[in-house]
Amino acid sequence: MAARVLLQRRAAPLTAAVLVGTVAFYPRTAHAEAPNDRHFSRKPIYDDDFDFLPRAKPAATTTTPAAAAAPAPAVAATSPAEEQAGSGPAAAIPAPTHEPILGTASTTAVRTRAPTPTDRLAAQIRRGRLFVYGQACAAEDAVNGAFARAFALEQSVTSTIAALAPSRESGEKLMPGLIYVLVAGMAGSIVARNRNVLVRGAAPLALGLGAAWAVLPVTMGNVGALVWEYERRFPAVADAHLRTREGVERGVYMARVHTQLAQQKVHDGVREARETMEAWVRKGK
Repeated sequence: MAARVLLQRRAAPLTAAVLVGTVAFYPRTAHAEAPNDRHFSRKPIYDDDFDFLPRAKPAATTTTPAAAAAPAPAVAATSPAEEQAGSGPAAAIPAPTHEPILGTASTTAVRTRAPTPTDRLAAQIRRGRLFVYGQACAAEDAVNGAFARAFALEQSVTSTIAALAPSRESGEKLMPGLIYVLVAGMAGSIVARNRNVLVRGAAPLALGLGAAWAVLPVTMGNVGALVWEYERRFPAVADAHLRTREGVERGVYMARVHTQLAQQKVHDGVREARETMEAWVRKGK
């Protein structure tokens, strides 16, 4: 009886140590997961209307052979003592549930959020840069257009002046002819210096043009063709030019006719006078 009591007293600490060691060193799998509902004490800096909204995208529900052959994850084992107790730290945390992994993702989450102040600033900077770039492009196009028009005008002027010059085959030289035209214009201004304003303005022009047509006929023809090309852009001016030209040509033609008639009368008078003198001479003999 005394030996049994002594054995129980010695075996009780050993049994307790074995049980504690078994519980401490028993292999278990610890699962840690975040709580589903998070409650923050601070107010978010963004609007609540633009929270993350997942949108599910359905996909194929077929499983691949590799996914079907994959074993299910192991569930944490509990000791008999914990099952009997039904309480403790392990009993407070529910074991996570796992679904079989499919061959393709069953759902695809597309998250949307509200534009942040950085996004708004980036949008404004983008608009400003695009505006500045558009203005710079417009200014560059305007400068290029102005230079293009200036170069085209310069080329037009040079080609027009070059076209007015007489050809080499004509044998006409500009330098002496221009000097003669200037001298004729100065002579006309000297002759009409004591006349009225109209005569003083028309005399140098008329004498200069006459000398130009007499000395530089090819050049004046080219100038006349150029002036006619510009006059054709204005029908009224072209019609007035044509009427004036027809009037001048008609006046020149009538002047030539009257000159020929006068010459014919003079020749007739001279012939009659000569015949009369010859008749007198024959009678006198």
